[in-house]
Amino acid sequence: MDLDLDSVNASLRNASASDIVRWALSLQARTIATTSMGKNAAVMLHLVSEVDKSVPTIWVDTGYNLRDTYVVAERLIRDLELNIHVYSPQMTSERRNAIMGGVPTVDEEERHQEFTRQVKLEPFARALEEFSPDIWLTGIRREETEHRKTLDIVSLDNRGIIKVAPIFNWSEDDVEAYMEEHELPSCRHYFDPTKVHDGRECGLHTAA
Repeated sequence: MDLDLDSVNASLRNASASDIVRWALSLQARTIATTSMGKNAAVMLHLVSEVDKSVPTIWVDTGYNLRDTYVVAERLIRDLELNIHVYSPQMTSERRNAIMGGVPTVDEEERHQEFTRQVKLEPFARALEEFSPDIWLTGIRREETEHRKTLDIVSLDNRGIIKVAPIFNWSEDDVEAYMEEHELPSCRHYFDPTKVHDGRECGLHTAA
């Protein structure tokens, strides 16, 4: 799909998040949404489901989520009537922990890269192979990481997928306000073993 990204981003600069979702769907291309089922994942899930519940939502469940994550995820899947597709690693977390000696730290660069490949990148690659999306609706925000500050509302992924981020320019306060306004459940206890700390990329948005 050939888009003039500068022109598109200029036209969407002041659009609402819902209007950005509608714009993406108006392209009538193969589209997916993704979720981590993290702390405030309900925002994007709600935004997309309010426009079109049929959009496939991809959740890569690493197998290392906490109980709170699964409880809130099930509630959101039910209440928002999501078209959810869950992709999990090919190896169980217990087996991997036994082989790798637990979750590698970010300082163990080589082991951590392999860990990230197994629990997140490989399952997501399977999702991309199955859905072959042209458009990827994502909840990334500019202020979250240094890499994301280099992107825009609409950007071209390294894999050639058009990445559309409806809440790209939202602040943490904007997110919290939306959660409160729509009475959405928050996953207060969330752990991403591929990121470990805030401000670090998990790999999905930087993979080639």
